[in-house]
Amino acid sequence: MRISSLFKKKAQEPIAQGLGVNELFAEERPVYEEGYDAENDVIVRMVSKKKTTKAYQTRGIEDIGAKNNWKGWLYLAPVIVLVAVFLIYPLINTIFIAFTENYQYASGKFDGLTLTNFTYVLGLTSKTAGDGSVFKEMDFINYAIPNTFLIVIITVPVSTLLSLLIAVALNSIKWFQKILQTIFFLPYVTNTIAVGMVFSVIFDTNGVINYLFGTNTTWIYGADRWTAMVPLMLYIVWGSLPFKILVLLSGLQGIDKQYYQAAQIDAASKPKVLWRITVPLLSPQILYLLITSFIGAWKEYTAIVGLFNGPGTLGKSSTDKNMLTMVYYVYDNLQTNTSAAAAAAVILFVIILIFTVIQFWASKKRVHY
Repeated sequence: MRISSLFKKKAQEPIAQGLGVNELFAEERPVYEEGYDAENDVIVRMVSKKKTTKAYQTRGIEDIGAKNNWKGWLYLAPVIVLVAVFLIYPLINTIFIAFTENYQYASGKFDGLTLTNFTYVLGLTSKTAGDGSVFKEMDFINYAIPNTFLIVIITVPVSTLLSLLIAVALNSIKWFQKILQTIFFLPYVTNTIAVGMVFSVIFDTNGVINYLFGTNTTWIYGADRWTAMVPLMLYIVWGSLPFKILVLLSGLQGIDKQYYQAAQIDAASKPKVLWRITVPLLSPQILYLLITSFIGAWKEYTAIVGLFNGPGTLGKSSTDKNMLTMVYYVYDNLQTNTSAAAAAAVILFVIILIFTVIQFWASKKRVHY
């Protein structure tokens, strides 16, 4: 089909007539009727004979996708409303409460705006109690931040590495693979408090662990801070494995087998295949798990309730704060000292945001899509 022939002009000796180039191209183009032009062997389609100023039209052709954008926003409206009500508004409200003084949880009244809530939570300033005594808040610095940070740096890498190894092993098993997947996924759908009670029985002074190893260690009730960290870490790692295994296993099944066949031809060892082929090709899934795991570890709360029934290792009635975490501190002060709880929540939000930004920045060179 010769489209260019439609715009050719039969200028009769323009040079001899003394016509310039501009005058030549200023001539009107010939008018063609819609249909088949047998002489030029082309098909003529008329798009539009009139100009339009509508934003969703380009050169007379309607952009249906842009025209129907309102339908997409209509479909998204329920989710947008829910996010605004249960995420955006609470976040903004929490930040506002963090800067208020003597915020009343029930009535919403406060005495003014201040920055002392942050310095109070971080143990930099003191407060005067109702009886006139002056005190400093040191639980957040001495217990909540160190405990939460320890949980993050230990449970996230260990659980991710174990999940990767288990997923690779499951992917290589042909028989009973579905049954094993179900077994590994059971902790994810099991009640957290029930699992914590089982772990507390296992790590009891007269429990299974002491019986198997012939020890008499106090792991939970009455245990010191660092000893109680052992069952807590095991509990968190065990509870986080199922979801990670499921994500990594789905990623493994999407890897092209040609990579492994090429490695087999080159006689590459299994550890080298794992770290040079499997891990790079699973890097998007690993990044997703690391980000969600770090966020979940910073917000750890249910493990403390399920295993210790409170931040103290002597149970809920204990005033000890050995196992206090940042989120538990927020819940513990939500009604009695709402401003301090909001300040602690804002600090936690900033920490999680910084960690997430660092992970995204580090993933630019390590994640392969």
